[in-house]
Amino acid sequence: MNQDIVLTTGIYDLIKDLLRRKKVTPFVEDQLIVQLKRAKQIRRRELPDNVVTIDCRVTIKDLNTNELQTFTFVAPSKAKRRNNTESIVGEVGLALVGNKTGDQIKWDFGTGEKNIEIVNVEKFQNKQ
Repeated sequence: MNQDIVLTTGIYDLIKDLLRRKKVTPFVEDQLIVQLKRAKQIRRRELPDNVVTIDCRVTIKDLNTNELQTFTFVAPSKAKRRNNTESIVGEVGLALVGNKTGDQIKWDFGTGEKNIEIVNVEKFQNKQ
């Protein structure tokens, strides 16, 4: 847990902007500051396929309940509930972004801390 994360420069800047504009709760802000301090920034084309970022489908497992959930993460402007897509800077996206398959994450989602594991990351090309 609490491993280093890998972010594209664009995602890093997007998260920094959220923090600057106070668009997250103080508790999430503290979690993100810790993440950003440990983040390695790279170019999008250098990002490994198993790292959570924009335009990927991610399956996670709640380590307390063994429940599986799948999320499709897209850019904030493309996220639509009716399309079952989530913003990469939404609640779950912020917890997972930059982590990779097999990583275990402890994150407070506001309703309490959860221990989750990334089971699968599948990249796709978002059709504009």
